[in-house]
Amino acid sequence: MPHVNVKDGSGGEAYQSQGYLSPIRAISEAEAARVADLVARIEQEHGEDAGALLRSNIHMLFPDLFDLVCNPAILDHVEDILGPDILCWSASFFSKPPEDPSFVSWHQDLTYWGLEPADIVTAWVAITPSNRENGCMRVVPGSHQPGQLGHSDTFGNDNLLSRGQVLDVPVQEDEAVDLILHPGEMSLHHVLIVHGSEANLSPRPRHGFAIRYIPTYCKQIGGRTTALLVRGEDRYNHFDPVPRPRADMDPEAVAFRAKAVAAVHAILMDGAGA
Repeated sequence: MPHVNVKDGSGGEAYQSQGYLSPIRAISEAEAARVADLVARIEQEHGEDAGALLRSNIHMLFPDLFDLVCNPAILDHVEDILGPDILCWSASFFSKPPEDPSFVSWHQDLTYWGLEPADIVTAWVAITPSNRENGCMRVVPGSHQPGQLGHSDTFGNDNLLSRGQVLDVPVQEDEAVDLILHPGEMSLHHVLIVHGSEANLSPRPRHGFAIRYIPTYCKQIGGRTTALLVRGEDRYNHFDPVPRPRADMDPEAVAFRAKAVAAVHAILMDGAGA
């Protein structure tokens, strides 16, 4: 099955029907290489703590990543789907080391996020090549249309999801599409589309930057969290604003992010293990 592309001018209709668009050029390959270098530096400088930094609102700590979630080339496509008033609710890296068993089980993003309504788009920006060998994202076209499905928690050691959540219903894997991306390209996917990815069997790391965009009318259920206004106007004030960090790992930004991550974590983990 071919990708649902935006080049024919019918991207909005295709997204609503299939639940995703791919591939879309977001940034240049040179820009993607600079982000990859930043990821490598974070991993080198922060060691065992790097994973927690990269996976949870890393844009609050690094100006270059803050600016990336505000990139007009990304937002122009998101606006076609969500409208002119847009917030970034979260951003994180999904990284797979070389020849590593880490994977992402079949799931829907919205399951534990506590956001309403489900008018939410994830922009998944390839920082390195994303292909079958290194565990690219796979989606099941149209699987967002039935709505929220049941999930069970596994907390699997190699599962990159927060709760290792897996769908309670069978997945039609023969209908899945591989979202193969070059560095700097992105896919857009609906918060309810069924998706996952396999392990990285290649000798090189695979990095993807997932940015979750919501319209300003969206609400957080279960507590108040933060969101960054990236385009338009926020007439609703459902979220606390996010300041741009003054420098990499600025102490004030580190403290702000710690509180923001704790608030989201409490919502994501509500009922876990109950």
